[in-house]
Amino acid sequence: MPAHYTPLFSALLAFIVSLMAGPRIITYLKRLKLGQQVREDGPKTHLGKAGTPTMGGILIIVATVIAVVVFPPLSDHNIILLFATVGFAALGFFDDFIKVVAKRSLGLRAREKLVGQFGIAVLVALYAWARIGTDLFVPFAQNTIVLPPWLYLPFTVLVLVGTVNAVNLTDGLDGLAAGSTAIAATAFGLITWLLGYPDLALFSGALVGACLGFSWFNAPPAQVFMGDTGSLGLGAALGTIAVLSKTTLFLPIIGALFVIETLSVIFQVLYFKITRGQRLFRMAPLHHHFELLGWAESKVMIRFWLISLIFAVLGLFAIL
Repeated sequence: MPAHYTPLFSALLAFIVSLMAGPRIITYLKRLKLGQQVREDGPKTHLGKAGTPTMGGILIIVATVIAVVVFPPLSDHNIILLFATVGFAALGFFDDFIKVVAKRSLGLRAREKLVGQFGIAVLVALYAWARIGTDLFVPFAQNTIVLPPWLYLPFTVLVLVGTVNAVNLTDGLDGLAAGSTAIAATAFGLITWLLGYPDLALFSGALVGACLGFSWFNAPPAQVFMGDTGSLGLGAALGTIAVLSKTTLFLPIIGALFVIETLSVIFQVLYFKITRGQRLFRMAPLHHHFELLGWAESKVMIRFWLISLIFAVLGLFAIL
């Protein structure tokens, strides 16, 4: 198989695996009664989603892993990518399991989440430092900067943890997180191919195909939700691709939607504390604000997809 077709075939394979495995996984989740719990203070239109199977991110992870390992040789970079993606997805799985099965609404305790997230992120950052160095591509500048290790390591760890949680916050509407991740992964797939990282382009392609396949079942009205299992895994994959391709500084551009969603939560909390009870948005993250303004869920999703697409294109221009 010609090497330049491999990312396309990995995307196609992940998509097919998702379509084929989706109905069985959804049926199994229903049988286990792993239904979504819906916040009572959220948009009233979401109340009808209660009981929809969650933890469907398993489908994304399985499809991605299969589409990566089926095309040998498996590079060290892709092994680390699989480690980060599956590791964070496992954290999300335990969080979902505790919420749904153990009926503890907050899932894993904050300390447990942070220990797990920072632990995995530190290992990825150490690998990147040892194997690829500390130089980073600068957007729009066509050159690189070199960070000292004492700065590179904590910076990389924070980027990884931040990306994971940003994608997690974006997962609040049917199709939003999966579609936005597919767009961002497409951009990174093209960038990594241009920079000479065919293994990372292959992984990006697998991620795109898995997200699109999952979207088949997650499109409104959703038959399944990805849960933290999916959102943490997707965030880890995007962040690690950026780190290993030295395009960490491109993440805030290509993933600008995730940044905006995260900032909306931060600003909401700060404004609430400063004004002693007033709200900057009707609800955070930002997608819920527009829902409460009367926008249909599908309208919010599509418009946010378009925003993702604009920033993804901008990110591609930043590498040329």
